[in-house]
Amino acid sequence: MAKKRTSKGKGATPTIENRRARHEYFIEDTLEVGVVLVGSEVKSIRDGACTIAEGYVTARAEPPALTLHGINVGHYGPAGSGGHPMVRNRALLAHKREIKKLARQVDQKGVTIIPLKLYFKDGMVKLLIGVARGKQSHDKRKSMADRDAKRDIQRAMSKRV
Repeated sequence: MAKKRTSKGKGATPTIENRRARHEYFIEDTLEVGVVLVGSEVKSIRDGACTIAEGYVTARAEPPALTLHGINVGHYGPAGSGGHPMVRNRALLAHKREIKKLARQVDQKGVTIIPLKLYFKDGMVKLLIGVARGKQSHDKRKSMADRDAKRDIQRAMSKRV
């Protein structure tokens, strides 16, 4: 029987996160979707050669479709010249009702869909997307102040105990 991959160490599969997303946006709703990829893209993502920070998702109600734009999946060296283009539009897989719900939500002003996390689940590449509303600069300052206050409270509690 083959050994199971552990969450740490050399055989671990990476989790690629969009850490700026929670700073730039209010995340209202999340959804896990599948990604349609070619073989060299999967191997490149397994190596961790992918960035999702510049990406965004479009939702179309008729016919129901989700499309991922602007993520960069690096070249996989052993694939040679027959590899994949680094930046291209990729189809996302979800149920029709979920796609239509996302399309209705995005019709509102100031709402967009952004990728939050790219990871492997049961050998398949999954993408966590979020329905997001952009933060104003004063909202960002308030979030930073709240985070600093929480950190100070934790620091004071740890010294006390």
